[in-house]
Amino acid sequence: MVGAVASAGFDYVVIDLQHGAATEAFLPGICASIALTGAAPIARTRSGTFADVGRALDLGARGVIVPNVDDDAAAAAIVRSVRYPPEGDRSLGRLHADNTDPLCFIMVESRNAVQALPRTLGVPGIDGIYVGPADLSLSLGCNPTHADRTFDSAIGHVLNECRARNVPVGVHDPMGTEIDRYVDAGCQLVNVFSDMPVLTRLAQEARQRVRGGV
Repeated sequence: MVGAVASAGFDYVVIDLQHGAATEAFLPGICASIALTGAAPIARTRSGTFADVGRALDLGARGVIVPNVDDDAAAAAIVRSVRYPPEGDRSLGRLHADNTDPLCFIMVESRNAVQALPRTLGVPGIDGIYVGPADLSLSLGCNPTHADRTFDSAIGHVLNECRARNVPVGVHDPMGTEIDRYVDAGCQLVNVFSDMPVLTRLAQEARQRVRGGV
């Protein structure tokens, strides 16, 4: 399935090690299948720990999206996990090692992370910011799926801070239902497809059409 998704022309495909069914054991094969299509395999890591970030890169990911980054200190530690010396602390692994720096995206998905964003963006080595709508909305006590003013204000703040520093902003839209909203707001990176939720939705829609026509 991952090869079919990557062949659709996406710039990158994310393997979700945090909430998805994939595990590190499958990562080398998944990453190779994605790379063969010309897309970049990106892993959302289980956590921001040195081991979780480095392991995903050693197994073939060309970049990481790291969840639950609440402040600039946490962001700086993640950059050190991604970069080789002298900029970082990453070591050369035996499974998949090269001398290039992979992409480093961090997730803003809490009230604290939004407030700390100006300081976080001052950390060298961050390639982009990803907003996690579900967790951010929980932290803010609002709704991410409609035009909620609290959520839109937070997204606007993130976009403004990143735009001022020429840092791209991404967002997860696993059902692909909010694409226009996020693109119109200024997000340059939008994860628009999540295999199981989308397949379930398509199957339900097909069932409804069939039953409606019988």
